[in-house]
Amino acid sequence: MIMEQILEVAKKHAQQAEVFSISLDETPVHFEANRLKHIQGKQEQSLALRIIKDGKIGYATSSSNNNRELVDMALETAHFGQEVSFDLPEINEYPQVDIYDQNTGNIPLETMIEIGEELIGKLRKASKDIICQAQVAKSTICVSLINSSGFKAQYNKSLFSIAIEGSLIRGTDMLFVGDSLSSCRPITSTKNLTDTVLKQLEYANILAPITTGTLPVIFTPQGVASAIIPSLATAFNGKVVLEGASPIGDKLGKVVFDRRFSLYDNPTLPFKPRSRPFDDEGIPSRNTPLIIKGKVSSFFYDLKTASQAKTKSTGNGQRAGSGMPGPSPSALVISPGDTDFLDMVADIKEGLVVEYLMGAEQGNILSGDFSGNVLLGYKIENGRIAGRVKNTMLHGNIYQSLNNLVAIGNDWRWVGGSLKTPSLYFSRLSVAAK
Repeated sequence: MIMEQILEVAKKHAQQAEVFSISLDETPVHFEANRLKHIQGKQEQSLALRIIKDGKIGYATSSSNNNRELVDMALETAHFGQEVSFDLPEINEYPQVDIYDQNTGNIPLETMIEIGEELIGKLRKASKDIICQAQVAKSTICVSLINSSGFKAQYNKSLFSIAIEGSLIRGTDMLFVGDSLSSCRPITSTKNLTDTVLKQLEYANILAPITTGTLPVIFTPQGVASAIIPSLATAFNGKVVLEGASPIGDKLGKVVFDRRFSLYDNPTLPFKPRSRPFDDEGIPSRNTPLIIKGKVSSFFYDLKTASQAKTKSTGNGQRAGSGMPGPSPSALVISPGDTDFLDMVADIKEGLVVEYLMGAEQGNILSGDFSGNVLLGYKIENGRIAGRVKNTMLHGNIYQSLNNLVAIGNDWRWVGGSLKTPSLYFSRLSVAAK
């Protein structure tokens, strides 16, 4: 009811108005130093009003129910707001995306604690000296949106996540391993997660020196997320394209990447954390192909950037909490290949496996350069993993690298709930070791 009241008041002073509401009910269970640390539930709710008055945007947020105050703040900011030329969407048909499971919220705290203890127990069984941090969390999100064009809809989303990080410190040597899983449904088995982290421990058990030079490199799914995705997500952002800063902004319809490489943004997948029926501006969700067989197929836009580009929104208007909408990827999906990870390793005489690259965004992200410290990676020697590398830097360019793919893995998996990717095998990247 409060949203309707705010909208009615705003419509008296502005040509267009939109009211957005988001509420969160979250229960995280934290473990530190191998023990239960605390359980701290939280509830949050916020309102946001966006208006278009005399062709300019006004915006305000509030956690109170003072609708007049919210409207006054939005009107005040409209005096200095950006000029825009888009219309808020009318009533739309949008896909029915399964993102809510009532069983998620019904999981008892005792079960969540047991899951965390099981995660830590499995790692400590493999290495008694490992120090673990873990989190098991459940939450429910409710998103509501109404506007002056007649759009009115809401959806509920349930979320469940488990995560584990372990550290081993031996003198000056520090090893970090970890992984996470998330879903809209309950995650009751820890096997997939612990299997991945135990494999990391196995590969990292001994140190192996690596040669400085240009070497073949395999990125695991976590490695792809940390090193490759930041530059790609920036390059396909409609705002960056409009500013002329994207190196592929003028490459629409052209083959820029390996023809085996395809990338999609798909928030319609069932029970995935970044899925939703419509974006934060009321545009129906859809599967947007960004790269099809190496060809640049589309960029992603919100309403404002789409109007500036004289195209239509791709349904990628997203807010940070109740902030102003902006173009952002939802659930990125890289199509899998047919090569087994161990077959990639067997193909290399000397090379590197990257599990996590720290500081990749410190490179020139707009040009596609990435450079960082290999926080977790392994040396490949004569077709097998010989051990963990230490004090190793990696440098490359995603456009050159993704045009020199040797193979794409069949080990397709979700990373962090926002990316589904296989391993990627690159022919050569610059490796520097102390």
